[in-house]
Amino acid sequence: MSDLIWESASSLTARLRAKEISAVEVMDAFYTQIERENPKLNALVNLLDPSEARLLAAKADNLLARGDEVGPLHGLPMAPKDLVDARGFPTTFGFIPYARQIAAEDCALVARQRRAGAIFIGKSNVPEFGLGSHTFNSLFGTTRNPYDLDKTAGGSSGGAAVALASGMLPIADGSDMGGSLRNPASFCNVVGLRPSIGRVPYERTFGWFARLGTSGPMARTVADVALLLSVQAGPFPADPLTLDVEGSTFRRPLDANLSGVRLAWSPNLTGVPVDARVTSVLEKTLAVFEDLGCSVENNCPDLSEAMAVFHVQRAAALAILGGSLDRTLPDWRTHVKDTMIWNVDKGLALTTKDLLASEVTRTEIYGRLEEFFATYDALLLPAAQVPPFPADQDWVREINGEPMETYIDWMTVCCAISVTGLPAISVPGGFTDEGLPIGLQIVGKPRGEFELLKLAHAFEQATGHHRRRPDLSIASVAQADQPN
Repeated sequence: MSDLIWESASSLTARLRAKEISAVEVMDAFYTQIERENPKLNALVNLLDPSEARLLAAKADNLLARGDEVGPLHGLPMAPKDLVDARGFPTTFGFIPYARQIAAEDCALVARQRRAGAIFIGKSNVPEFGLGSHTFNSLFGTTRNPYDLDKTAGGSSGGAAVALASGMLPIADGSDMGGSLRNPASFCNVVGLRPSIGRVPYERTFGWFARLGTSGPMARTVADVALLLSVQAGPFPADPLTLDVEGSTFRRPLDANLSGVRLAWSPNLTGVPVDARVTSVLEKTLAVFEDLGCSVENNCPDLSEAMAVFHVQRAAALAILGGSLDRTLPDWRTHVKDTMIWNVDKGLALTTKDLLASEVTRTEIYGRLEEFFATYDALLLPAAQVPPFPADQDWVREINGEPMETYIDWMTVCCAISVTGLPAISVPGGFTDEGLPIGLQIVGKPRGEFELLKLAHAFEQATGHHRRRPDLSIASVAQADQPN
């Protein structure tokens, strides 16, 4: 196994520019790992033939040999999430009728990554239409957790998280409406950043009302997340909520003195059920922050109404999706999961009063958060309420004996934060006694990504949890349920 696959993206790009290694060598190393591990993990789909990927890498080497100026991701293989368009690749959404839907153009996010020198080799697997924090669909099958093949990788950026954790990609993009960057990062011991609304181009959403989703970066380290964010972020005139800050600001050093930083810790958002295995791991992280010079207090803003807002505004977005499918594919309901049908129908049943009331409440919640962050620099939370659960289970039905009413509620600790629009990161927080990863969610101040990254980086360096790799020598699980 080549050591190149475990190097940081930042190191690989620096060595590529210095011509210490070649893009072909990097591509060969990652493809060897893909061919070894992807058949059992099922993280990457619609992959290029290795010879074609090698030709693209050779072209990247030729640019360096000519002395051309290259971007910060030059020569790195990437596989965009299968919810976004990458020219020449299918955008399937994990949906059988879209299996051969080839993208003619890059979406804005992918275009920025391509201009920065990334080499696209395929797509990362997702749940059907990105719905649910468990990556499985009828087109490609189930993505497996590299720390335990019988467990879920989370979702919806599950394929991306697994590819990172197993050394099949050095860096990856994802998206997050209710935890889709943070949940799989937690389950796979990698880092996932949900940026502020408007920080990164996100074209499949409303412009103003019910804006819950955003794209963002994933990687094995916080520094690599910052590197990718520096490419993804920046003004996007087509977005009415775009933030007018250049992405390059996130390429500054992350080292920081945390003396005097005030943190709030909430193990359960004051009442949300959380598995005791999660709590016991994350309570140990508080002493790490105190050793770094932070003060940590038990406190939490009032987010009791956030989940009701999330349900309404998510359903509103899905009603739009359902209406589009009704026009273009009238039999779409015969192809999708029951949870999607339920969520679309919930959106179609909403009233004008429901929609307007949700926006008023969301504004009130933001006001309370603004007051809270006048006192605290960040909020510490679990990134998921449970450890990785069995892959043959479609969603978490109960926690600590408390039933979950919907397929979304077991992710309240992430969904509630999505409603605020604040930046939030999941960073490796430790492991259960069974060796399953647990992520720590850190929520930053409004538009405070850089300070959030510095805090997460300090914690990462102090703990070293990100250095614990999965045992990839485990025998392959049966592949009968993995469609081609």
